Amino acid sequence: MSQDTDSVTDRVLVLNGPNLNLLGSREPAIYGKETLGEVDALCRDAAATHGLEADCRQSNHEGVLIDAIHEARGAHHGIVINPGAYSHTSVAIRDALAAVHRPVVEVHLSNIHRREPFRHHSHVSAVADAVICGAGSHGYALALAHLAQLVNKEIR
Repeated sequence: MSQDTDSVTDRVLVLNGPNLNLLGSREPAIYGKETLGEVDALCRDAAATHGLEADCRQSNHEGVLIDAIHEARGAHHGIVINPGAYSHTSVAIRDALAAVHRPVVEVHLSNIHRREPFRHHSHVSAVADAVICGAGSHGYALALAHLAQLVNKEIR
């Protein structure tokens, strides 16, 4: 882990990208009926199960997401990210994740490989330690369980 380790607690960042604030009402057949608040609660509970604290955030703005990723360098041991549509378009988010030297797990509620062809490629996947897609909100719990293993290797 980088020299920033002393200032880091056992916190992980759960970062959600554009339109995920509309969970529960936006295309529930694809994204499910749970709200973002319910997903955040699931993440906090799943993280606590593994002795971690989840810092859950969402933004529709690429720069805000990048700032949160940069902040993770000194405040979090790892990142779970659902970049939403930015998965397919943002080299900047990909580069930010690569630059912070923290374990990263990418999550998608739907199976992006069974959807429109433009969703099949994710720039983020190339720098993620794992990718979970198609498991609905349970994917976040799976991501946090895996991230806990990665973080424990880093801090123990």
